[in-house]
Amino acid sequence: MNHVPYRDQGIEVLYRFASFDPFTRSNYFGRNLDLGQFERFRRIMHSPPFAMLLGHETSQVLSALEVSERMWKQRVLVIGPAHGGQRDEGVFEFTLSQRLGGCYDGYWFTESLIADSTEDGP
Repeated sequence: MNHVPYRDQGIEVLYRFASFDPFTRSNYFGRNLDLGQFERFRRIMHSPPFAMLLGHETSQVLSALEVSERMWKQRVLVIGPAHGGQRDEGVFEFTLSQRLGGCYDGYWFTESLIADSTEDGP
C-alpha cells in the first residue's frame, strides 16, 4: 500500500504525521538524526529494518501502554512477505500522541518509531 496511489505515498503520510521539528536533529527512529527533509526520512524507511514495514503481510499488537490520556506506546510484531520459504519478522515500538487545538485538534501523531533491533538501523 506504500505506492498507492503514487510511489512512496505511504511514507509521505507517515512523514506528515510524524511529530518532530524538521529544523533540529531528532531521535524519532531511536538515533539522533537529521530528518528535516522528506528524502532523508524516505531513505531511512527504505533501509533495514524499517523497509519491512512497507510491504508487510500482517502485524500483531504485542502490548499497549497508555502513558497518559493523549499518549500511547505499542509494541507490534510485523511479518513480511516470504522470501525463499522464510518470512522476515520484526518488532517495532510506536509512540503516539494526540494533538490538542489548532487545525490538527484530535489527530494522532507518531512521536517515535523504533525497531527492537537497531544493529541494522539507519
